[in-house]
Amino acid sequence: MAKVAFLGLGVMGFPMAGHLVAKGGHEVTVYNRSGAKAKAWAEKFGGRTAATPKAAAEGQDFVMACVGNDDDLRSVTLGNDGAFAGMKSGAIFVDHTTASAEVARQLDAEATKRGFHFIDAPVSGGQAGAENGVLTVMCGGKEADYKRAEPIIAAYARMCKLLGPAGAGQLTKMVNQICIAGLVEGLSEGIHFAKKSGLDVAAVIDTISKGAAQSWQMENRYKAMDEGKFDFGFAVEWMRKDLSICLAEARRNGASLPVTALVDNFYSEVEKMGGKRWDTSSLLARLER
Repeated sequence: MAKVAFLGLGVMGFPMAGHLVAKGGHEVTVYNRSGAKAKAWAEKFGGRTAATPKAAAEGQDFVMACVGNDDDLRSVTLGNDGAFAGMKSGAIFVDHTTASAEVARQLDAEATKRGFHFIDAPVSGGQAGAENGVLTVMCGGKEADYKRAEPIIAAYARMCKLLGPAGAGQLTKMVNQICIAGLVEGLSEGIHFAKKSGLDVAAVIDTISKGAAQSWQMENRYKAMDEGKFDFGFAVEWMRKDLSICLAEARRNGASLPVTALVDNFYSEVEKMGGKRWDTSSLLARLER
């Protein structure tokens, strides 16, 4: 059993922190900007709450975070009330936020200066993966720190891997989102084409999903897409945030991402249709306007 703090109780963080108690058996203290959400979590899982990130981090062996973006991450880590001000020497901060590689490197340097450790560890698997404790976790940091943190992360992970130094986890998450963007657009166009051709979409997918076209998106999203239902997962506005990180990094490292840029533009059209909170498979709705 370890002493763990968890910062951020959104659709991902709430169940992730819960698994630390229910599956990991850890002693968990939580912080959330909304105190009501923290109180609800404590009532459900029996952990403790803290009024500030600093208070949550004090005396903990591990501090996990899962917040919205770079700015949110800085707000819960830095400053007088930030978690970094409360962390003890030798503790490990594990960041599950999908953020930039740049902020991961900055926070790693700050943690080192203060005498504790940092791992960037963005996740994939969505809300369902968090609730079922089967997330994929992509980590960047030092190997010794990773080996200490991995058994804690295992409470909500099906796959967890160290990909390189600080920032490597975030870069790997970018690869993940780049691949998903193209897959969802391809699936949307395929379903749209099948409908226009008068084909039975279910029969088509049942056939081609047994071959080279198979993907997680196809297996898990085609039925809802065919029915025009787009409330089953990762929201368009969140995907656009992630793709903006990918495109910004590509401008820095010289990578060419023409399809990613195009799909991001398509998602901007979906937002204009009122689909900011629709799930990412709503690219099909854009084709069927």
